[in-house]
Amino acid sequence: MAVSRALLAALVLALVGAPWLVSGYQRSLLLAILADVALAVSWAFFSGPTRYLSLATGAFFGAGAYTTAVVGGRLAWPLPVLAGAAVGGAMALVVGALALRLRGPYFAVFTFGLAELAKHTLIWYETRVTGTVGRLLLSPPGPWTLYYTVLALAGLAVVTALVLRRTRWGYALIGIGEDEERALTLGIDTTRVKIGTFALSAAFMGAVGAAMAPRWTYLDPQVFNPLVSFQTVIMALVGGATTVAGPALGAAFLGLVSELFLLRFRYLYMLALGLTLIAVVVAFPSGLAGIGRRDHRGGQH
Repeated sequence: MAVSRALLAALVLALVGAPWLVSGYQRSLLLAILADVALAVSWAFFSGPTRYLSLATGAFFGAGAYTTAVVGGRLAWPLPVLAGAAVGGAMALVVGALALRLRGPYFAVFTFGLAELAKHTLIWYETRVTGTVGRLLLSPPGPWTLYYTVLALAGLAVVTALVLRRTRWGYALIGIGEDEERALTLGIDTTRVKIGTFALSAAFMGAVGAAMAPRWTYLDPQVFNPLVSFQTVIMALVGGATTVAGPALGAAFLGLVSELFLLRFRYLYMLALGLTLIAVVVAFPSGLAGIGRRDHRGGQH
């Protein structure tokens, strides 16, 4: 335990001091990985224990990013990030009230369509009301401000996940994932727990989208990208969606791999990513984080 805490403290210090030690390119890569960590960990808040496969990450991320495009020039940083979190959470409350009555593939399909619905609704609004599609980002904060904002979001997501797992609310989520009908008979308000956690998860995703938006100078509704949803799910599953470290580990691993191979070998990378996901799900259902636990238990026998 002491070794783990020492390693964690060293990692935190390294991440805080990284902007002074690395190049601009490396800082940008680290920023992207930290954003992925925040998305994957917050996705696992809800989908990990409950086993509801949400594909709505792209919708909440896009909503947060577009919020910064709309209010970023009027509000001082980090208020656009808080606004993005509020928009993401509010969207999830509405969607959750409708979609969390569905189970299995029906819920996944509903949430997958959310990004497309939001994108085309925004296109209709912008063309009919504002007369244009897309917005310039005015007065974006500097790269160091963005880095520490996203680092804070990633750290807050990890701390929230750790706290959540130790509360009655967290045990209720696990109970819903094991047997929702039984959890209901035990007195758990499953609807309130599911919608509340779904909204918390979406608030983090909206905040990450709002914080990452200044990396672009121009945003249009294409920011509601379904690929973000798939990447987040793959990161969490590869690392291990039922743990806190797993999604962070998966995000770091796939973030580095995609940086090395995506631009040079795009199609080969996508093929390898699919095969890796299948291999992990079949051979290591607990993800990369589960390999260490299994080896540890095996060593005790």
